[in-house]
Amino acid sequence: MIPALATLLVCQLIGEALVRTLALPIPGPVVGMASLLLALMLRPSLLTAIKPTTQTLLQHFSLLFVPAGVGVMLHLQRLGDEAFAIGVALVISTWVGLASAALTMAWLMKRVAPKDGSAP
Repeated sequence: MIPALATLLVCQLIGEALVRTLALPIPGPVVGMASLLLALMLRPSLLTAIKPTTQTLLQHFSLLFVPAGVGVMLHLQRLGDEAFAIGVALVISTWVGLASAALTMAWLMKRVAPKDGSAP
């Protein structure tokens, strides 16, 4: 379990280091997940080593939301003051996400469509 946790933390450390060094506008843990994905693609045997630990972490995933909940409660007044802007941003970003997914799907369906006209 310790080597698996060390592997996960090293990937996160790599992500944080890259973001700080290159001044990337992406969170360090996201870059760390990308480095973990790259490591898993290059060395598939790594999956068997970290899988039990990651499954245990996922079983207790709800505990990871406690700090976020505390942060929301701590800044509840500010969230209330900016509720309209937050709501507008959520609605617009949801529609942009749905539209981009629909357009991507339509584009892919045209590319994959069989020539004889039958359903893919």
